[in-house]
Amino acid sequence: MNINSDCQPDRELPQTVDLAAEYESSGVADVLRELDEDLIGLEPVKQRIRETAALLLVDRARRDMGLSTETPTLHMSFTGNPGTGKTTVALMMAGLLKRLGYVRKGHLVTVTRDDLVGQYIGHTAPKTKEVLKKAMGGVLFIDEAYYLYKPDNERDYGQEAIEILLQVMENNRDDLVVIMAGYADRMDKFFAANPGFRSRIAHHIEFPDYTDDELLSISELMLDQQNYGFDEEARAAMAEYVSLRRNQPHFANARSIRNALDRARLRQANRLFASNRGSLDAKALSTIEQSDIRQSRVFEGGLDVDRPVVTKASTEGETS
Repeated sequence: MNINSDCQPDRELPQTVDLAAEYESSGVADVLRELDEDLIGLEPVKQRIRETAALLLVDRARRDMGLSTETPTLHMSFTGNPGTGKTTVALMMAGLLKRLGYVRKGHLVTVTRDDLVGQYIGHTAPKTKEVLKKAMGGVLFIDEAYYLYKPDNERDYGQEAIEILLQVMENNRDDLVVIMAGYADRMDKFFAANPGFRSRIAHHIEFPDYTDDELLSISELMLDQQNYGFDEEARAAMAEYVSLRRNQPHFANARSIRNALDRARLRQANRLFASNRGSLDAKALSTIEQSDIRQSRVFEGGLDVDRPVVTKASTEGETS
């Protein structure tokens, strides 16, 4: 058994550990419960997060008992299509790492290429270093990370940002966790062209697309969080909408559903104004009806783009 040389010789080290008690007292249980309650589906992702939490709990227990240990590599790659919860999971991961003492602050800094790469000589290094300074003590989430690398452009400064990132990921891994995200095939090419990243990233997590049933449940959850709800006909219409929208261009899972609900609320508001029914109760103000969904062009094979809403007031204006 190797004892960590950094341990104080007069410190009495614990001889046993109750991992179940540590799981509860550390707050990890709260984070994982939130993961299950707030995120629909994503079972493979949730399982990987649970496994990572178990690894970190055991690692912390080993450190407390004086066993030889070094900070595990926690940099990650999240791959999957847009709208599959990558940013949300990154935020939860930041909270998990903070509770276990692997980062000081537990905040999340989300960036893209434009936040890191400059447009002229001498511009990139200050931009990248400023972002890294803000992210220290937390998690840096780089969305569509493969855009940092543009080998076909000799005047591109992305490589400079990459070199700075690689250095910081190695030298400051006890104070910063980097999560790189994007489409799986593009991330594979990016790692193949930049092997330094692959060697520094230990956790590769794939985010699956949501099923139709999961997206319908997500739409109900999103509405509930805003004190709205479907009536039965609207719920059936939304289920049909999900099935149709999935097969159209630019589908982005939960992100597309959120946009669709924003448009449904717009149509609902205009429907209420147009009906001119006098006093309205909370149920009327909070119910999405079938017509609010079916006005979408998706049902005619088109993209979900808002139509002009013709109300009584606008009709009177046209005739005056």
